[in-house]
Amino acid sequence: MDREWGSKPGSGGAASGQNEAIDRRERLRRLALETIDLAKDPYFMRNHLGSYECKLCLTLHNNEGNYLAHTQGKRHQTNLAKRAAREAKDAPTQPQPHKRKVSVRRTVKIGRPGYRVTKQYDPELQQRSLLFQIEYPEIEDNIKPKHRVMSSFEQKVQPYDKRYQYLLFAAEPYEIIAFKVPSTEIDKSTPKFFSHWDPDSKMFTLQVYFKPNKPEPNKPQSTVVSNGLLPPPPPPPLQAQPPPPPPSGSLPPPPPPMGNGFRPMPPPPPPSAYGQPNM
Repeated sequence: MDREWGSKPGSGGAASGQNEAIDRRERLRRLALETIDLAKDPYFMRNHLGSYECKLCLTLHNNEGNYLAHTQGKRHQTNLAKRAAREAKDAPTQPQPHKRKVSVRRTVKIGRPGYRVTKQYDPELQQRSLLFQIEYPEIEDNIKPKHRVMSSFEQKVQPYDKRYQYLLFAAEPYEIIAFKVPSTEIDKSTPKFFSHWDPDSKMFTLQVYFKPNKPEPNKPQSTVVSNGLLPPPPPPPLQAQPPPPPPSGSLPPPPPPMGNGFRPMPPPPPPSAYGQPNM
């Protein structure tokens, strides 16, 4: 039985070095095609003879695997580095955008400030208001307290409730304090909403007016005239005037007939001027 050296019974002959090299190149080509897309390679070109060229290195390759092996070689990598350095040198230098660095201040908190809250009610405008007076005796120089309105959904301390909102006050080095107020819309008109910082007494004052609630559509609204008074009541219904009295010295009109047909006796005639009846 003619068998090559190194082969096993039932199998072909041992692969030669040339066959192993061909198989290795084919395996590497398949692996390279899985990771490298030749359609996106700007230096890969196929000429009219069916072979492949590298436009960067001006080399000729018989198949794709040979070209992929060339791209991983030293010559191709060196030419890539030279091309990148030349393009970077020829490209105009563009100004880098200036990035402003914001330094975070780290101060030691000394506690909560003193405060006083006053509830107010304006009977003419029918509006409720709150007057906040916050004391900052040890506030840092050239710093003015700040305030902000926060909704219940922004904070993470308490369970959110749409019926309330929070009014925050902050000033270094004191801790931030918050007041829980109704979520009614705040009237931010100039004479009502104002804030004032007194640097001498170190007190920050803020007054907040809440807009009155709108009347419900189901409830009847009271009619009010422009001057703020109720309209006058309607006049009473007209009554029939009584008949005029009969003239003096004449007989009264006869009474109406009765239902049974009998008439009552007429009244006596009025007395005359001499005190006797006229016959």
